[in-house]
Amino acid sequence: MKKKFIVAITGASGSIYGFHLVSALMKYPVEVFVLMSESGRAVAAHETDYLSGPIDSYFRKNNEIFHSQATLTEVDSSDFFAPVASGSFQHNGMVIAPCSMNTLAAISNGITDNLIHRAADVCLKEKRPLILLPRETPLSLVHLKNMTRAAKAGATIMPPSPGFYTRPETINDLVNSIVARVLDHLDIDHALSPRWPQA
Repeated sequence: MKKKFIVAITGASGSIYGFHLVSALMKYPVEVFVLMSESGRAVAAHETDYLSGPIDSYFRKNNEIFHSQATLTEVDSSDFFAPVASGSFQHNGMVIAPCSMNTLAAISNGITDNLIHRAADVCLKEKRPLILLPRETPLSLVHLKNMTRAAKAGATIMPPSPGFYTRPETINDLVNSIVARVLDHLDIDHALSPRWPQA
């Protein structure tokens, strides 16, 4: 059976991480379910050449080439009847990239007032991988406590802080170094970014 992944894009700066992650996953024969919050769409429109509407139009516009057996499904973040809202929906992991402090706070406190929060809550209760990319700095004590609480509940906290030992030359190099770490944690074999030690 094809692996299934959930990618959520929320209203923090760094929507490029979510877009690059979806693109990387779609190079494999997998099913990807994308959830974008309204603030996530607004930030993405400000930071990237995404304008509005379905996310697949963004990839078509950029002439992305995906695996012939990959499928991309965008899910309304207010639709609590979507499959991803249920613990009986089996998948291989969820990533929130970027993860806003509002989303982090909701997850760490068990608040499920939209489908992104609910899907993340399901990951924790069903012991499925949940990876959060919190894009905020500096971090207040509230942020740190929320991260600790989420980590104790089973989430992986992965701040998008790229390494420089690979001598990155472009923004894409920096972004891909983070996406590569996410793929590692989703158990996806890849060559997206150089590994240490370098040959």
